[in-house]
Amino acid sequence: MPHKLHTVAILSILVFANFLSAQSRDERFRQNSNRSESRGLAEPFKGITTNGETEKGLFTIKQTGVSTEPVRQAALSFLEALTKEQRAKTTYEVEDPEWRKWMNQHFYVRQGVGFDEMDAVQRESAFGLLKASLSAKGLKLSRDIMNLNRTLGEMNNDDLEQYNEWLYWITIMGEPSATEPWGWQIDGHHLIINYFVLGDQVVMTPLFVGSEPVVAESGKFKGTAVLQEEQDQALAFMQGLKSEQQDAATIQSDKTHNNNLTEAFKDNVVLDYAGVKVSSFSKKQKAQLLKLIALYVDNMDEGHARVRMDEVEAHLNETYFAWVGGTSDDAVFYYRIHSPVVLIEFDHQGPVGLRQYFPDRSPNRQHIHVVVRTPNGNDYGKDILRQHHEKHSH
Repeated sequence: MPHKLHTVAILSILVFANFLSAQSRDERFRQNSNRSESRGLAEPFKGITTNGETEKGLFTIKQTGVSTEPVRQAALSFLEALTKEQRAKTTYEVEDPEWRKWMNQHFYVRQGVGFDEMDAVQRESAFGLLKASLSAKGLKLSRDIMNLNRTLGEMNNDDLEQYNEWLYWITIMGEPSATEPWGWQIDGHHLIINYFVLGDQVVMTPLFVGSEPVVAESGKFKGTAVLQEEQDQALAFMQGLKSEQQDAATIQSDKTHNNNLTEAFKDNVVLDYAGVKVSSFSKKQKAQLLKLIALYVDNMDEGHARVRMDEVEAHLNETYFAWVGGTSDDAVFYYRIHSPVVLIEFDHQGPVGLRQYFPDRSPNRQHIHVVVRTPNGNDYGKDILRQHHEKHSH
């Protein structure tokens, strides 16, 4: 009996110690989140610019001819599936700063309702919202990123408390409407989608996608891989440029650290154009670059992706392509595509969750971050929202 009591006492101590450790970790996460928000939201939103001033007249309220009714209906179905308490913590005003409160890091304390607390019906409704809003490619990418987050947990001694496929949260901003502005956001480790709707217009930025690892070599989701086309097609494009174009594109030849500049809480970054100007490209090279851009834009539903690509193509000659790193077949690199209406950053990053597998801590191909932005004030649809309010007093 004493032996059994001794064993029970030890187990109780271990359970209590784990509880205190988790409590301490949660408090640390909350403090880090509060600091990030305090710094990141200190200034009112302006948007990413090249010189601190937004370029005017780039975005207008218009009819696209592409219905957003399926998205509205899916959002209503999702809200209906939630409990009253879940709905209360998931819904915000359309201009709430909640839009800007997103972060890639796993520690961030998020708002909304998490997949981890949803029942099967609610999860189906949540994925229904993603399915209505995204292309099949975009939906698959989102699900794969979520699943790879579990792979990361498995590779960290099955730490599924910090990393698993259900640690993603959804918020709804505004009331889903056919005429009034509204939108939704999904936020979690390596997956953030901001989806703003006004009439039949959609703005789907900021968009953050990535993973560590990007290829699952073991575990429940073995064989899952993301962002390989975005990696390989860009490298092939860079390799195919003329030597003088490669020289102009390369802003740094060695890749020693993380290079992304417009991730979480970087809404007002001043970032001048760099690299090679696309106006110097041949017709074939321009077509190749458009195909590369489409890999990102095509995560939207087909109709709105087409509208977005028309916008991108209209400013193609004002676009710049920049590169950091080498161009060998196994190179680790960063590239940036930047115009008045689109900013895309792709970055091979240093290890974070997989440091034990990459002791030299150098950027590698098993950790990728991608950010897509709409410069000059239209991230989160804010410029067309401003125009809407100017036309309609509320």
